[in-house]
Amino acid sequence: MITRMSHLFVKTLRDDPADAEVPSHRWLVRAGYIRRVAPGIYSWLPLGLKVLHNVERIVREEMDAIGAQEVHFPALLPREPYEATGRWTEYGPNLFRLKDRKGADMLLGPTHEEMFTLMVKDLYSSYKDLPLSLYQIQTKYRDEARPRAGILRGREFVMKDSYSFDIDDAGLEASYQRHREAYIRIFDRLGLEYVIVKADAGAMGGSASEEFLAVADNGEDTFVRSPGGYAANVEAVTVPAPAAVPFDDAPAAHVEDTPDSPTIESLVALVNARFPRADRAWTGADTLKNVLFMLRHPDGRREPVAVGLPGDREVDVKRLETAVAPAEVEPFGDADFEASPGLVKGYIGPGALGEKASSGVRYLCDPRVVTGTRWITGADEPGRHVLDLVCGRDFTPDGVIDVAEVREGDPAPDGSGPLTLARGIEMGHIFQLGRKYADALGLQVLDQSGRLVTVTMGSYGVGVSRAVAAVAENTVDEKGLCWPRELAPFDVMVLATGKDVAVFDAAERLASDLDEAGIGVLFDDRKASPGVKFTDAELLGIPTTVVVGRGLADGLVEVRDRRSGMAESVPVADALAHLVRVVRG
Repeated sequence: MITRMSHLFVKTLRDDPADAEVPSHRWLVRAGYIRRVAPGIYSWLPLGLKVLHNVERIVREEMDAIGAQEVHFPALLPREPYEATGRWTEYGPNLFRLKDRKGADMLLGPTHEEMFTLMVKDLYSSYKDLPLSLYQIQTKYRDEARPRAGILRGREFVMKDSYSFDIDDAGLEASYQRHREAYIRIFDRLGLEYVIVKADAGAMGGSASEEFLAVADNGEDTFVRSPGGYAANVEAVTVPAPAAVPFDDAPAAHVEDTPDSPTIESLVALVNARFPRADRAWTGADTLKNVLFMLRHPDGRREPVAVGLPGDREVDVKRLETAVAPAEVEPFGDADFEASPGLVKGYIGPGALGEKASSGVRYLCDPRVVTGTRWITGADEPGRHVLDLVCGRDFTPDGVIDVAEVREGDPAPDGSGPLTLARGIEMGHIFQLGRKYADALGLQVLDQSGRLVTVTMGSYGVGVSRAVAAVAENTVDEKGLCWPRELAPFDVMVLATGKDVAVFDAAERLASDLDEAGIGVLFDDRKASPGVKFTDAELLGIPTTVVVGRGLADGLVEVRDRRSGMAESVPVADALAHLVRVVRG
């Protein structure tokens, strides 16, 4: 049946929505694909739902191709399984919690590891049942603190999550590789420019972890790559610790007055003028900056932490959040300073830090702060710094934390060359979970020897609704959306322009012929001006547009390609065959 613009539930907008931050959000709303209900919550209109279903179809086809089987869990879940794995608490405020009429604790599922694990535990008990891969495509819920960018970061979203179950680690590796290859095919078909990067497993746990990132200037994730092939999300970049430095000949630490040195640059200039080193000049990398944060743990406990790092670097808060998850990072406020009078703003040094110090602030240092390194740092007195403070001689951190910013040109951890930075949108994440959830929930089977063994698991996610926005982000232009054919809501849009009845009749015949040939067609039969129709066609982003208008008198229609902007005149008699070739290649 032909879909007619005159009947289609769509309303295009000429102005950008006030809350639109990125191009995909702007054009999806303007083209009538989605509508905002509340922050981070969107309704899908018919055109948007068609694109969403096309993404789901691609995902299903590739998951089915590796032997994965589809299931579907409820979104409303009981507390108990998440209590058993600790995630009822660990998720903190990101979890939507509620009570039923009997007072039982429930949640809206943010992810379903527990449900998959318990289902397999309920039905399978032998190594003969494995390997097994199950998946679902379902709506998830997370109470994002800062929902933004339309459907790129929402509080309700559609996700494909799948899980593999194997008897041993070799089986897990094979399942992981099958999923990885399926993901490559999925993202190739979606038409995205993407990279596969090493990722941090975070609260999910497990060993191997990789992300599939759509390259996008507006992406929330920063990743790095090197000429030699290293690629990683910045949260997963590890700084190799340099070798310890001999310090037998290092001068004793000494406290000096350092007035008028509010910045690292001014401090370095002052000490080079008044306290020069014999071997080389002091630099910002010789200063030890101690930055305070407050961690809020899922149980509500607040813990002060100081991060010590070279003064020419800043703390990357996203790296810090990943490192301390599931705790949340908060600023160290004025009230916190008042509660710790030994901490002098701007002049905090290792002497006031550490779990054994009076402040009780846990002191974690960058991997570059190794034994024997000499530092200029705060002397815990206003207007004073200590010089030649040696790690391992004069102070010892409580631990190491790798959360300094990663810079363009930094060496790749594997020695494969200098790093370059780029932005991306996380589209997929695959983990080798191991036995974390199986242990917590008692998923065991009998092996070939009749012994009970714990099953090992993999976890694999694809942001299905996010993919709609990510593809749009990659393909929009100054006129609107521009869908790849496999995702487009229709293959062809037929425009009848002018007022001549013969034009409308010819356009409808062509639309009917296309429909009978199995080509998805949208027929713009509105009594609107050609300019309005052309503008809407470009806005909607259908890959091919056929204009039936003045050329009909000469037996011609115009076929336009949305992506290239190219147009060609085609005889009416050949139009159907021509369009079938265009659509089907």
